[in-house]
Amino acid sequence: MLVSYKWLNEYLDLSSVSPKELGDMMSITGIEVEGIETPAENLKKIIVGEVIECVDHPDSDHLHICQVNIGEEELSQIVCGAPNVKAGIKVIVALPGARIVGNTKIKKGKIRGEVSNGMICSLAEIGYSDSVIPKEYSEGIQYLPADAVPGEEVFSYLDMDDAIIELSITPNRADALSMRGVAYEVGAIYRQEPKFHDEALVEVPRLAKDKIQVTVEDNRDAPAYQIRIIENVKIAPSPQWLQNRLMNAGIRPINNVVDVTNYVLILFGQPLHAFDYDRLGSQEIVVRRAKAAEEFVTLDGEKRQLTPENTVITNGQVPVALAGVMGGLDSEVTEETTTIALEAALFDALSVRRTSKQFNLRSESSARFEKGINQATIAQACDVAAAMIASLAGGEVLTGAVVGSEVTAQAVTVTITLERINGYLGTTLTEEIVSEIFEALGFTATVSEGTYSVTVPPRRWDIQIEADLIEEVARIYGYNNLPSTLPSG
Repeated sequence: MLVSYKWLNEYLDLSSVSPKELGDMMSITGIEVEGIETPAENLKKIIVGEVIECVDHPDSDHLHICQVNIGEEELSQIVCGAPNVKAGIKVIVALPGARIVGNTKIKKGKIRGEVSNGMICSLAEIGYSDSVIPKEYSEGIQYLPADAVPGEEVFSYLDMDDAIIELSITPNRADALSMRGVAYEVGAIYRQEPKFHDEALVEVPRLAKDKIQVTVEDNRDAPAYQIRIIENVKIAPSPQWLQNRLMNAGIRPINNVVDVTNYVLILFGQPLHAFDYDRLGSQEIVVRRAKAAEEFVTLDGEKRQLTPENTVITNGQVPVALAGVMGGLDSEVTEETTTIALEAALFDALSVRRTSKQFNLRSESSARFEKGINQATIAQACDVAAAMIASLAGGEVLTGAVVGSEVTAQAVTVTITLERINGYLGTTLTEEIVSEIFEALGFTATVSEGTYSVTVPPRRWDIQIEADLIEEVARIYGYNNLPSTLPSG
């Protein structure tokens, strides 16, 4: 799990906590930090430029001579070979003396007889993995936002000045596979309650149930399944802030709709899928087991032969998605899409694991279904995504979600004595200290004559028995603060 320090700062006040200090505290309290990376580290003299003029090089069939505003009185001439360079765009410029990927030093020189005072860069040339670069820029240079100021360092525009904290999440802590989950964890460490600022959902007075029907044949395969409809969307690239967040999380930006589903996946840990409603081929969704030898073409263009062990989303006749694993090519969102059917669900973990393994299709979504999701925020995540799509793609959210199945997430209450906690940990913690730890974790605890009754919210579905509570007390109190004596209990 890649965690953006900047993003986390929106939910908590970490102004007095450095990324390194945060990483150290998370490691001490039980979530391993594998590393912290600042993308801009070791990069210098890489600034915003504005291409004022772009003409073909007289001695080349692919080079261009560009006059670039780099925030100085005179324009700077740079020779560029990118196929998408043109006048009127803001770009990444590496000045003479800069070092880019491979420790390559940029020098002033001549290219086929024309002076070049630097380099107009692609994202790959300043350190981005090919796997996260938007496809529209994968063969050329990156365009910067129109409000980027020539001469300024480029890093803040791409959030390269962020600190990316890589967490190693154990299978029992799947709740930390989301920004909200990490925010609760860090909030417990620093005794803060996260403050989330989700996009508010506004619905238009047309009913989603008039556009689609949803049936789940066996609730064991999909204990929760719902669809929201968003009409009149305009597919376009996402704003730079959203692209930055995805790239820093290791995900390639696609378009404003798909990017929102991936953003919400990271935010809530809730996988979503967006169908092109008009390409579904019907006005119904049926979740069922696949038929023997039934065929289906996934988003990657591969034809898959299905078995009854696979759970599929169908249009009532044929599959349109492999449940929890991958969508179908025939219903993918394209530039022509105008209406979205947005899916939020809980699929059976074993079925997803089996299908994912069968077809060798591992994804961020399938991993979360396999490890568990917060059942209390399935509908909330869908609502936030629908609101964001309406905001970023100009869409209108129809009233109501069409529900095929749903779960009621229950809080769990566990009882434990103070004597038991201290006996296991070899400590002499007081009621006040333990109560404060439970409060910091967001658990509701009452204590009577040394016995705690602790109510654990659904977001911590890993907490089921008293041993789990003892571990939570040990974590937040600090493993390093525990005595080095053997437990008595």
